[in-house]
Amino acid sequence: MTTPNDRAVLNHILNPLLPAEVSGEDDPIVEEESVDAPANLAEVKRLEIEGVKAAEAKQLDEAVSLLTRAVDLCPTRASTFNNRAQVLRLRGNVEEALNDLNKAIELSGGKGKAACQAYVQRAMVARLQNRDADAKADYEKAAEMGSSFAKMQLIAMNPYAAMCNKMLAEVMTKLQRGEPTDQELDHAG
Repeated sequence: MTTPNDRAVLNHILNPLLPAEVSGEDDPIVEEESVDAPANLAEVKRLEIEGVKAAEAKQLDEAVSLLTRAVDLCPTRASTFNNRAQVLRLRGNVEEALNDLNKAIELSGGKGKAACQAYVQRAMVARLQNRDADAKADYEKAAEMGSSFAKMQLIAMNPYAAMCNKMLAEVMTKLQRGEPTDQELDHAG
């Protein structure tokens, strides 16, 4: 069994171009509730959960309706904007989704789970729109917040890092199988 520190060291070896982590990436991103949370927060959360469930059931119109009601009840909750953005993106309403993602980042102050997810979603949209510099900036922010998906996307966007990781993975696979590596074959000949 490995410790978080062991995983961080291995992650740094396998992904040298990413920031090193000491705490381990399995640490959850904690979403803090606002001190001035509305009295109807339970209803807002209920609508948000129902909206997410509707989206998972591919009832996208119903999901947008539920999430919009939640936004109307509490227009200061970042996670609701983030969740609605995902549904809007799935419906093909990219500009509306970007507006909600920007709002989620603004409301969260760029911190917490909702911000992390919004950065990832916004980066995905930027990649689809061939705005790789914007995507990279958002993936970097999400990666700093602990998103392993964002870290993997940063690697995928860096051809040199991807090539190094592929070569290292091939060497490790050969070693695990007991096969000689290319370097060992060069020295043997």
